[in-house]
Amino acid sequence: MDAVFKRRSIRKYTDQKIKDEVVEHLLKAAMAAPSARNRQPWEFVVIDDKEKLSKIPAIHPYAAMAAEAPVAILVCGKPNDDTSKSYWVQDCAAATENILIEVATLDLGAVWCGIHPRAPREEGMRELLGIPSDVTPFSLVVIGHPDEQKGPAERYDPARVHKNNW
Repeated sequence: MDAVFKRRSIRKYTDQKIKDEVVEHLLKAAMAAPSARNRQPWEFVVIDDKEKLSKIPAIHPYAAMAAEAPVAILVCGKPNDDTSKSYWVQDCAAATENILIEVATLDLGAVWCGIHPRAPREEGMRELLGIPSDVTPFSLVVIGHPDEQKGPAERYDPARVHKNNW
C-alpha cells in the first residue's frame, strides 16, 4: 500500500515535461479501474497545450496550478446504458483514483480538481475543449514533476469505524 499512502495532493510542479508514454501509461491505469457491468463509461482529454492550461483557472477557482503544470487529464463520463447512467460517477471516480495512485508510483505529483457536479465548471471545460453535450466533464487531474514534498497522510481514525452496527 506504499503508493496509497504516498499519494498526496501536489499543487507545485517543476517546468519539466511529462513524456507522452508516461501519459499513456496513466491512461492505461485509469482504464484498468473497475466499472459497473464493465461498461467503462469514461472518456479522457489530455491537455498539454499551455494556452488551454492557462485558461483553466478562470473556469475552476481551485485549479490555479493548471496554468503552471505540463499536463492535465480531464476525466469525462459518457453513460452508454441505464446501468452506466446510474454508476458513471463511481466509475469515473475509480478511474481518477487509479491515475492518482499510479502518479505516486512514478514519483510524479498530481491533484484532483472536481468538475462535476458544478455546472459552471462543466460548461467551462466543455467550451474550452469542445466536449460534446452527451459527455460530462467529471474531474481534472493536474500532473507534473513535484516541486513540493509532503509526507504520508495520517488519516486513519478508528472513531469512524463501526462494526456490525452503527
